Amino acid sequence: MTESGAAPVPEQGSGARNGGDLVVETLEALGAKTVFGIPGQHALGLFDAMGRGNLRFVSSRVENNSAFAADGYSRATGEVGVLFLSTGPGALTSLAGLQEAYATGVPMVVVASQIPLEGLGARRKGMLHQLDDQKASAANVTKSQRLIQHASGIPSAIQDAWTEAISSPQGPVWLEIPQNVLLDPIMVPPVEDALAEAADNPPRIELVREAVKWLESAQRPAIIAGGGTRRGKAEKSLLSLAEKLRAPVICTPGGNGAFPWNHELSLQSWIEDRYMTDLLEDADVLVVIGSSLGEVTSNYFTFEPRGRIIQIDAEPRVLESNRPGLGIRADAGQALAALDEALDAALEPGRTTTPDWHGSTPEELVKESLAKVRARLESQDLAKELKFMADIREAVPADMQTFWDMTIAAYWGWSCWDAREGQFHSAQGAGGLGYAFPGAIGAAVGLETLGRPAGSARVLAVSGDGSSMYSIAELATAKQHNVPVTWLIVDDGGYGILREYMVGAFGKATATELARPDFVKLAESFGVPATRVAPEDVGDALRAGFAADGPNVVVVETLLKMFGPTHLAP
Repeated sequence: MTESGAAPVPEQGSGARNGGDLVVETLEALGAKTVFGIPGQHALGLFDAMGRGNLRFVSSRVENNSAFAADGYSRATGEVGVLFLSTGPGALTSLAGLQEAYATGVPMVVVASQIPLEGLGARRKGMLHQLDDQKASAANVTKSQRLIQHASGIPSAIQDAWTEAISSPQGPVWLEIPQNVLLDPIMVPPVEDALAEAADNPPRIELVREAVKWLESAQRPAIIAGGGTRRGKAEKSLLSLAEKLRAPVICTPGGNGAFPWNHELSLQSWIEDRYMTDLLEDADVLVVIGSSLGEVTSNYFTFEPRGRIIQIDAEPRVLESNRPGLGIRADAGQALAALDEALDAALEPGRTTTPDWHGSTPEELVKESLAKVRARLESQDLAKELKFMADIREAVPADMQTFWDMTIAAYWGWSCWDAREGQFHSAQGAGGLGYAFPGAIGAAVGLETLGRPAGSARVLAVSGDGSSMYSIAELATAKQHNVPVTWLIVDDGGYGILREYMVGAFGKATATELARPDFVKLAESFGVPATRVAPEDVGDALRAGFAADGPNVVVVETLLKMFGPTHLAP
């Protein structure tokens, strides 16, 4: 050890394999292709080993954004995101990004460096970046945390972490490896293969039978499709089940895209509208998939269902957390497939159920409910907002993935965005700012990694001026790696949604106004093309950005309003 307690760096050109090589070899054997992160002193063994391997490294400028990028990579590709972190401040800075991945169920393997072994425990040796218990800091935002103390344990630990990350409920898994374990020469042979298969998570058969009994006799069945529906790849089974039951389906923000937007049974995603709350309350059997019926989905806890609830979720802590019901702990894909098959067997061949919503068919009810929502919006002087969102939707290619920050445009998107053949991603899991741009960078890198040409790998990020400042440094990342991301920044001079909340609650806003840069000049200083346009020209500006090479920025200076809340007493 050196005087400071750091492990010595191997002599230049020694050719000795070390613990870092085992990390890289194991990740490659498991199928990893890309790693996100930032180098650090204790993690140098990881980065040196990458120079001898085939992993692509994307270096962010802030660790929190590295976590968001690995999250976006996973969401866009369906693969495991991999994140390398340095000790102490680097590891801690990533935690807000990991909270989003954990809350949303995004599979990630996080490898953090650690101080040398001799400094671990209760001793305070004054080593750089030393924490009392670094992995304890990650306990609230990862599925599990483990310390690897011997190089020979690295391959199995990473394989186990990968397995845990992809097993439902999916999520990030934290590993940390001391500096000397990464750097010291090893006797362990090169990793030849590694296998990680998701643990099976099927529903209990007696619960499926009971659920089918409820659904067979239901007169007014309805379905809420949450984010777990998408994570469990349950879209096909959801469509089949809904059509057999002729059940109206509404998607939560996380479930947006799980059910065809224009289907005759689709209530789309207007989950915050009281007309939809009323309809769902009237269901005699409500199937809730991959949702806790939490704050947004319950229209801010005003939802008072009168019927029975069947709740399906891979996370047992979610079941009945807000409402009593028949809780089925299972992967959403496996559970819906089992329900659909069992309902098939219970019904006569080719028959659907015959629901009756007080004399109306479910298809009529869906059409009427959507018309009521539209009429409510049109009565609120929201023509600019409706056109703005429609113009963005028209400009975005049908298969393009979109990433949305916690901003007014995103709150509109939660309810009105038709994902079509693309995917809608937002940070509503944890609700932190700064997600969209780094998430989109990770997504575009991932799509390129899968072999899609730059034109079809392009991703849209949408932020406000407040949230964009959380990730503005990643313009450098986007430029360095020539990432095909178009970043739309809606600049209203402050934290717009907080301004609106405070004015509504207190009659005035405090501490919501922001000094901000000239975003066009700032982007251009990074070498990233940028343009400023009026709201009515946003569609043309986006189309031009989508046709370009590499990253670009579109800035719109406008004040958007939210549609009026329906959960507050008039």
